[in-house]
Amino acid sequence: MAAVRYSGHMDSLEYESSFLASYAMRSHDSRGRQYVEPAHPYRAIYQRDRERIVHCSAFRRMVGKTQVLVGRINDHHRTRLTHTLEVAQISRTIARKLGINEDLTEAIALSHDIGHPPFGHAGERALHECLRHHAGFDHNLYGLRRVDWLEDRYPDHPGLNLSWEVREAFVQHSKRKDVAEVQEFFAHGGPLLEAQLVDAADSLAYDTHDADDALGTGILQLGDLEEIPFWAESAAIVRQRFTNMTPDQQRVAIVRELIAKQVNDLVRETEQQLQVRQIRTLADVRQCTEPLVRFSSELVPKKKEFQRFLLQHVYQDYRVLRQANKGREMLVAMYDKLVQKPELLPPKHFSRWEKAPAHIQRNRTSPSWGMEPSLERVVVDYLAGMTDQFARTEYTRLFETNEDW
Repeated sequence: MAAVRYSGHMDSLEYESSFLASYAMRSHDSRGRQYVEPAHPYRAIYQRDRERIVHCSAFRRMVGKTQVLVGRINDHHRTRLTHTLEVAQISRTIARKLGINEDLTEAIALSHDIGHPPFGHAGERALHECLRHHAGFDHNLYGLRRVDWLEDRYPDHPGLNLSWEVREAFVQHSKRKDVAEVQEFFAHGGPLLEAQLVDAADSLAYDTHDADDALGTGILQLGDLEEIPFWAESAAIVRQRFTNMTPDQQRVAIVRELIAKQVNDLVRETEQQLQVRQIRTLADVRQCTEPLVRFSSELVPKKKEFQRFLLQHVYQDYRVLRQANKGREMLVAMYDKLVQKPELLPPKHFSRWEKAPAHIQRNRTSPSWGMEPSLERVVVDYLAGMTDQFARTEYTRLFETNEDW
């Protein structure tokens, strides 16, 4: 096959046609953007999505948001941002092997955790409880709100104006299928292979890397994991290959082997599913009711056992729980205070409530995930966008008498 010169917009489409599998998502098949824009002379639509995500404020804030272990333990473990970059790297590698759209895959991966609030899953549970009478909180749908409405970067439209396919991935990944405002994203069938791949890579990355961080911070010791076959099999391979390692080198080598094992299994099983189910076109992908990107039946129970171990010995470790509880209490206290006294909100956020139509202010209700949110949703939008450290600082400003503002 002759090389395709990659120098212009049409060339980028030709490039996709030359290298992508028949069941991949192509730029020219995109459902486009909410606000019409002219085509870029040499960047395809998903390239532009990726770059808009990387440059937005919510992406940068992930550097200060908890993955599992809070930043005050040490500076070496993963944050939301470093986890996201690892998921993007793994996803793009697998996308290339499967022949699906790397730019779309990377854009979905880079944005998949953009809606996580501070303090990890404890923060999400706290905000969901705060909004229990207002349709709840879901980090995927909040991620969609951020890129659709809350990012303020362009004078001619709200949000980032991302492609339909990247926005769809937020919704397809969410467990909330009942929200009226997102029903349009279910009208065309199941998720794209690119979105399915990011979900699988996310699972692959956080299991393995959470164990790595727990070992690095002393919550776990290497010997603790030897009882888990998923870990022990990779450890045996590493020890057979290398005979003279420091504990840190051994840990890193085992983690690397675990990732490679899962990636190889995911590729093999997905290729088999595509063949057995006779997936030939994008329509075939959309019509399939079962995930096509998946781990093998041999690996799944081992991963589940590993996840149960992490739940018991890492996520429920008293040190992790203490920090999570502190974060939960701060968010709940700030929520209650700001709903009672919305004038304490920073002007940018208060103005969203102040400008809401009279019937929304009067009834304090609205389509909870829509453009015109309730006061409660405005407050949670503010809280969910915070980094861990900014949440602590804002809590001090609101409740400590020695703080002036």
